[in-house]
Amino acid sequence: MKWQGRGGSSNIEDRRGMRMGLPVGGGIGGIVLLLLISALTGTNPIDLINSGGPAGTGTSGPATGAPAGDPQTEFVSFVLGDLEQTWGEVFAAQGARYTPPVLVLFTDATQSACGVGQSAMGPFYCPADQKVYLDLSFFAELDQRFGAPGDFAQAYVVAHEVGHHIQTITGLSEKVQSARRGLSEGEANALSVRQELQADCYAGVWGYYAAQRDVLEPGDADEGMAAAAAIGDDRLQRQSQGRVAPESFTHGSSEQRMTWLRRGMQSGQMQDCDTFR
Repeated sequence: MKWQGRGGSSNIEDRRGMRMGLPVGGGIGGIVLLLLISALTGTNPIDLINSGGPAGTGTSGPATGAPAGDPQTEFVSFVLGDLEQTWGEVFAAQGARYTPPVLVLFTDATQSACGVGQSAMGPFYCPADQKVYLDLSFFAELDQRFGAPGDFAQAYVVAHEVGHHIQTITGLSEKVQSARRGLSEGEANALSVRQELQADCYAGVWGYYAAQRDVLEPGDADEGMAAAAAIGDDRLQRQSQGRVAPESFTHGSSEQRMTWLRRGMQSGQMQDCDTFR
């Protein structure tokens, strides 16, 4: 990606090194706490992170932008800024105004309005405070554990989480949460898959506009597809438990995730990302 020297977003809140709710390095305790909250409330622990669970009590600093001279955070700042430009243009074309999210950088654990966020759970978006949470160590994991290296693979991850922000400000997330109530686990999971695939497609829409601005380089699209395939439910289940259980999918198969990311990148049209039809 051609991102150096192109500026970035100031909507970044840097909490790295701060002890917020959990000691830095105390990941196991945080997971235990999350599971305890899940048991007490009867809530899926993933929903506590992704769908506005119990409110946390962590402090929140102002958005300050990426620290100067830090290439990795400068890259994230660029991606966030480019996403703001894309969605600002898309919303303006529809006669609406886009309100961007804040991206929170943290180490190991932090508090969000959706509860405790752990780096072990990967990047997440909290609709209750409209913030994206990211431990930059996930990018190394994406490369080394999942076999999906490259800057566009990393950008896809951020764009996917911003896709959930789009769903929140358009009211889609609230509709999905309402529709999930009273459904069986399998039916609720199926709705979650559709929501996640739409976020993949929205990430692709950003990729389409980034290509128009000459941000992408040859091979970037392949990096994105590799990342989408690497974090498909079927691949992750096969790696972790040796078998695939489609009824328990919450994000979609590798093929589904690649399909919807590709659709967004080829179309560039938000209306082509209707995974609920």
